[in-house]
Amino acid sequence: MSMLVFSLPLHLFTLLVNNNGWHCLIGADDGKPRDAGAAQDETRDNRSLVDNNTAQTLSSEDIEAMKREGASGDAIVEALIANSSTFGNKTVFSQEKYKLKKQKKYAPKVLLRRPSTRSICETYFKKYPARIGFMRVDTLSLLLSMANVGAYSDVLAVDMVGGLVVGAVAERLGGTGYVCSTYLGSAPSSIDIIRMYNLNSEMTSRIFQAPLSDLCSLKTSGDAPGSIQGDEPGVVPDESFQSSLEKPSDTEVSDGNAQSTTAQPIDIEAPEPATDEHLNQGDISMPDCKGSNGNSIAPKAPRAGKAPSPERMKYWGEHGFSSLIVAAPGHEVESVVADLLPLLSYSAPFAIYHQYLQPLATCMHSLQVSKMAIGLQITEPWLREYQVLPSRSHPHMQMNAFGGYILSGIRVHKPDPLGARVQEKSSGATESMLVSL
Repeated sequence: MSMLVFSLPLHLFTLLVNNNGWHCLIGADDGKPRDAGAAQDETRDNRSLVDNNTAQTLSSEDIEAMKREGASGDAIVEALIANSSTFGNKTVFSQEKYKLKKQKKYAPKVLLRRPSTRSICETYFKKYPARIGFMRVDTLSLLLSMANVGAYSDVLAVDMVGGLVVGAVAERLGGTGYVCSTYLGSAPSSIDIIRMYNLNSEMTSRIFQAPLSDLCSLKTSGDAPGSIQGDEPGVVPDESFQSSLEKPSDTEVSDGNAQSTTAQPIDIEAPEPATDEHLNQGDISMPDCKGSNGNSIAPKAPRAGKAPSPERMKYWGEHGFSSLIVAAPGHEVESVVADLLPLLSYSAPFAIYHQYLQPLATCMHSLQVSKMAIGLQITEPWLREYQVLPSRSHPHMQMNAFGGYILSGIRVHKPDPLGARVQEKSSGATESMLVSL
């Protein structure tokens, strides 16, 4: 028998799956399975019921007296059902709904779960939607998919929604890639929501924060890859540099025909041994700390959003980021994207979220004119929740009809006007030679 736990807006219930079918345990502690697999034949209806607040004979004073006497929540619910004059005339579905409503009020139950991107986004969207830029959970998932966020990716993110996007990217990477949260100005943006993800130390150590000015300076100083690779090897630590040289040497022996391709793993693997070694040293030294009673203190998880190492910054300056996500509702999208796109590698996807359509339309037109990206499209996500129950499946009566907009595309190499003119002249000269011949 397996157990699946679901969370609905009205209640919490546990679903048990066995060979006989599906059984629903309402409240998860009454121990009485109710068959929810087959539709029940119901001939009654609620057309004769009038809600005039006279059907319940149990007053609020009586309920308070029961609470003072120590009555449990289930006992109060049973008393409310017994003192309701219209409960017996309701349909089975209405009776179950009445019980759930009273259990939620007088016998609430708490179910502890591990936090996830979906639960955190839904909670903030219901309680504090302005803190996350009114970003819905389906919009966030579409944002990650359009940016092609996956394992071993280097993601550049502009997160002005409290850290929701950075945390979602780190959760999807699973401790295999890196995410750099950049910001405008000198003060970093707040990413406090990452603490609620409860990420492990490996995932947290791969979240960095760096100002946009530092990233742009690396890109402008290293437009030609040879200029950076030709620097002195003293920039990279000796241990990490030697360890990175040992790995490609085996590749060169096994495959001697691809010497140019084996040169890149030197830069890819160079910063990782230093980072992992530093993390391992921290994990070894922390358990030595002991409290006043002699018990060892658990090591504290590293703080997310530390500054990246020079080796990692050098690698990003040479190779660029593999994807870009922008969620900055309070900034001008066009100018921000113009500074961020050169930091990406060629053919890297990007996704930009905004609450309104006009800023994205202006940015899309600017990208089309500058020919910096292809495959540009603006998407409006749409979501509608359904209640799926036997004989009463229907859309929810209340829903959010607005989920913002997403501009997506692929970064390409911007054509050089001077090179294009030279090519036109050469083609014209070739045509004249053919005509003369």
